[in-house]
Amino acid sequence: MTRTRGPLSAGRLLAWLVGSTVLLAACLALGAALGAGRIPLTRLIGGWGPAGEAGALIFWQVRLPRVLLAAVLGGSLTAAGIAFQAILRNPLADPYILGVSGGASVGGILALIAGLGAAGGSFLVQVCAFLGALAALLLVEWIATVEGRLTVYTLLLTGAVFNAFSGALIFFLQSLASMEELHSIVFYLMGSVPSLRYGAIGGMAVVALGAMAMLVAMARDYNVLSLGEEGAMQLGIDVERIKRRTFIVGSLLTGLSVAAAGLIGFVGLIVPHLLRLVLGSDHRLLLPVGFLCGASFLVLADLGARLLLAPNEIPVGVVTALVGGPFFIYLMRRSRGRYGAL
Repeated sequence: MTRTRGPLSAGRLLAWLVGSTVLLAACLALGAALGAGRIPLTRLIGGWGPAGEAGALIFWQVRLPRVLLAAVLGGSLTAAGIAFQAILRNPLADPYILGVSGGASVGGILALIAGLGAAGGSFLVQVCAFLGALAALLLVEWIATVEGRLTVYTLLLTGAVFNAFSGALIFFLQSLASMEELHSIVFYLMGSVPSLRYGAIGGMAVVALGAMAMLVAMARDYNVLSLGEEGAMQLGIDVERIKRRTFIVGSLLTGLSVAAAGLIGFVGLIVPHLLRLVLGSDHRLLLPVGFLCGASFLVLADLGARLLLAPNEIPVGVVTALVGGPFFIYLMRRSRGRYGAL
């Protein structure tokens, strides 16, 4: 992994935070203005007028909630990816390798088949998906804990096996679903950012920012962990505590994303790696800037999903997979042999 590039100054941190915030604001404005029907940004400044009521409805109730949610989810997935890569010391680590996404998917699909989506809207589906993520988190952590230690190899293996089991269970549930339910399930699995209410988005943002604060508080520990677990323990770091906290917080962020938008892969792989090439691996800088840049990335990916085949729309999970698949192969070949011990 890329080494930390010298001491982190307050000026450098502030400059990157301001630049990333400006980038995110520009992406949000672009994502809200563009779509199958273009809404000029000048209307946001000069007012809509009597003839612009339809445009105002689209902007405030469809596009703006969608881009705001995409920003929250993109930042969450990126932060989770950075944290998992830090504790596993492997740039190939992704939030979806630990089985949390599989558990969340099963929970969401069970809710769809049970008709909870029709009864209580998307909220009940999200609650069930999050409960599935939580159950997966607890099960994987219990299996991967050996003699009181959360071992990296066992964690990765358990996550992979659990994801395979979840995939088989999902296929079984699909075979039981009606045609209408099957369409909803397939669209959910491909990942799509919905237009939720502002209150729901605000609640998710609060959870995501709270989780981010916990990760940033462990940034110095992540830097020390780059020396290896033994070196970190010799410097007084409680490695097992850091692993468990990171696993829980990162899984929370991943489960939040899957519960809200389905499976959107590779965000937590692409953005952290590109940022490390530019910023180095100082997590005090990488985590907050990564959250903002990950938010911008998913907003742009969602915009591409809306524009590529306009007026038709493709799931954003397909866009991130088309970009992330080749990127993962490149990264795996570039890192071949360096992380085999994990």
